[in-house]
Amino acid sequence: MSRTPPGASAGSSAPGDRGRAITGTADGLGWPERPLSAPLGSPSGLGWPASAPPAGARPVERKTSVTPNSLNPGDSPLVREALSSVVSRETSPQQAAVASGSSSATRDGDWPRPPKTRIFTVANQKGGVGKTTTSVNLAAALSMHGQRVLVVDLDPQGNASTALAIEHRGDVPDMYKVLVEDMPLAEVVKEVPDMPGLYCAPATIDLAGAEIELVSMVAREARLQRALAAYDVIEFDYILIDCPPSLGLLTVNALMAANELLIPIQCEYYALEGLGQLLRNVELVRAHLNPTLDLSTILMTMYDGRTRLASQVAEEVRSHFGDTVLSTLIPRSVRVSEAPSYGQSVMTYDPGSSGAMAYMDAAREIAYRGAAV
Repeated sequence: MSRTPPGASAGSSAPGDRGRAITGTADGLGWPERPLSAPLGSPSGLGWPASAPPAGARPVERKTSVTPNSLNPGDSPLVREALSSVVSRETSPQQAAVASGSSSATRDGDWPRPPKTRIFTVANQKGGVGKTTTSVNLAAALSMHGQRVLVVDLDPQGNASTALAIEHRGDVPDMYKVLVEDMPLAEVVKEVPDMPGLYCAPATIDLAGAEIELVSMVAREARLQRALAAYDVIEFDYILIDCPPSLGLLTVNALMAANELLIPIQCEYYALEGLGQLLRNVELVRAHLNPTLDLSTILMTMYDGRTRLASQVAEEVRSHFGDTVLSTLIPRSVRVSEAPSYGQSVMTYDPGSSGAMAYMDAAREIAYRGAAV
């Protein structure tokens, strides 16, 4: 008595006929059995390949109506819900609105505004630790939650200006003219495109010469402080001063003008080695120039949880500085590096990325710490 092999119908023949299409069965390539109700010539919707249509059958023309509006993910409630789940982990409604392409973001997620303007100097004499990235993304995150923020670019490379899409090439008013030529800061500040409440004072390569030209000036350490005092800073909730990777006169000006210091520390050994020198200089500034300067925030950046070194550095910093260190760790993220090439912060470039969510959490910590003071 012959038995019918699995996956073959009663009328099928020997193994030589395996390549022949068999009505109501799969083609022998591992797909489950086709429902007999599925018409030939079309997949059944579950991943089966299409069989050849019967002889003489007319091809089925599939018409899809696509309009520009139908491509907007914000038009579909299901897509909006999916995007909201991607931008999870307590992500604000405004950030989810940016991810879904919605132009009107809700203000329900506004964070508490500080009682007075908080001026942060973001400094670390070691290069490549994330000073500019931190300044730009914290500023963007704060502005997305109802804060008015000014980024002062004191780095001659002008990377913060690039990331915020502010022109800083050629003969544009910049921080060099403010510090050296006494131009009013109001003539330099520009609003960041498509980011309400976020402003930037750009830097050009001319600023590289300011280190030398400031040496002979009276009160050279207080040039930035004087410019901010003449400007109506009270309209801002936060001012973030992005410093160059040095401890020269530009960084001293930033330390003199600020009331808080934010130090980004890369989770590697060299970052710890340079931290002591930075803190000694901060103590000198506090003792002789700005007694109100407070080391209020340390942010661990470029954290790679796969390495033991990163964990050890984070533990070492926390053991020495305690609550000064934010609980949020900024991970290594390709999206964070890509965003400036598009003239954006990672908060708008890819709100659902790990880097964007981490900076959002860090900004939230800073905002609520300031409100609790």
